[in-house]
Amino acid sequence: MVAKISVGSSLFGALSYNQNKVDEEQGKVLLSNRMFESEDGNFSIRLCMKCFNMHLPADLKTEKPIIHISLNPHPDDVLSDSQLADIAKEYMDKLGYGNQPYMVYKHEDIARHHIHIVSIRVDDTGKKINDKFEHIRSKQITRELEQKYGLHPAEKKQAAERPELKKVDYRAGDVKHQLSNTVKALAGSYRFQSFTEYKALLSIYNVQVGEVKGEVNGKPYNGIVYSATNDKGEKQGNPFKSSSLGKSVGYEAIQRHIQKSAKDIQDKNLKERTRRTVGAVMKSARSRKELEQVLKAKGIDVLFRQNDTGRIYGVTFIDHESRTVLNGSRLGKDFSANVFNDLFSGSRTLTGNTKQETQEHAPEYNPAGHLSEGAGKAVAGLFGLLSGGSDTPPDNSQIPPPKKKKKKQKRIY
Repeated sequence: MVAKISVGSSLFGALSYNQNKVDEEQGKVLLSNRMFESEDGNFSIRLCMKCFNMHLPADLKTEKPIIHISLNPHPDDVLSDSQLADIAKEYMDKLGYGNQPYMVYKHEDIARHHIHIVSIRVDDTGKKINDKFEHIRSKQITRELEQKYGLHPAEKKQAAERPELKKVDYRAGDVKHQLSNTVKALAGSYRFQSFTEYKALLSIYNVQVGEVKGEVNGKPYNGIVYSATNDKGEKQGNPFKSSSLGKSVGYEAIQRHIQKSAKDIQDKNLKERTRRTVGAVMKSARSRKELEQVLKAKGIDVLFRQNDTGRIYGVTFIDHESRTVLNGSRLGKDFSANVFNDLFSGSRTLTGNTKQETQEHAPEYNPAGHLSEGAGKAVAGLFGLLSGGSDTPPDNSQIPPPKKKKKKQKRIY
């Protein structure tokens, strides 16, 4: 079991994050401590805020008085709600928060069910709860709880903070729940800068997404629908409106995520790892199949889009290490769809050892003596990929014009 501790200043933000899961039927309240309940036994953000604020002094000096903890059991640990509630209570007692007001939520939005705890870091007198060596003590507590409840031990690189992603399986039933879990996990953890990249990401998990545009009472609207597919990409069953899966995967939320992703990718230079890896594999791969297999082994899925004639008109790379989705053109000219089409059309290899391959790669000339547009692109792409030189391919304007023969002048004696 892995514990993740975050501290902050926004009580409303922590509560609304968890309450949204409850409202979308992707979570529930497991336990509360020193908190008010409404008459119907439910909790609301307003009521929780009021209760927490009663325990916070007016002259609060702690800059970040809110603590938000997630406890993540191993995916193979199957625990009842009662067990999860007991684990949360024991964890808070041992960490020193047993007398604090807190809320415990169970999240069911991904396959790996886990719990979140929201509390405050000061007692009723305004004194700060002891947080000395808090993360070290937290690790020790989780080890003790693992032994007590027979849980799988946490591994150093356990993907507890990453969503457990599974392909949607239409035959397994409960398709709406499967779609909701998968789509929310992907939209929340991967970065993409266009709807096309979002579609490519979902497609490898057997999800099809489409935009819906129209007018209602003369006002334009935009929406999204999600459908399950089989491994061939064929749609299975009826589509679901995004509103039935949750606001976090609706049209406006996805557009906001696209804008944020673009900034993150630029600020953190996230495409460099993908560009470097793909470029290296392209130089050695002898076929499209080999390219796909080697990249997959390195944590990158590549998706080619083809028309009815087999021409590649689009390529997208999904880097699972950086959790970034990038169309080929974003990586540079040498990674565009045209380059891959010229390399792989007709199932050609990259060896260039046979006469046939040499003829296929040979540029065509028009009567004016210049390279045709398609051949010019092929030569430019191949130069950048195979020469190991500059990223900018040579263009025809740099070829010096043929020298004109000087006419011999007759000398007059």
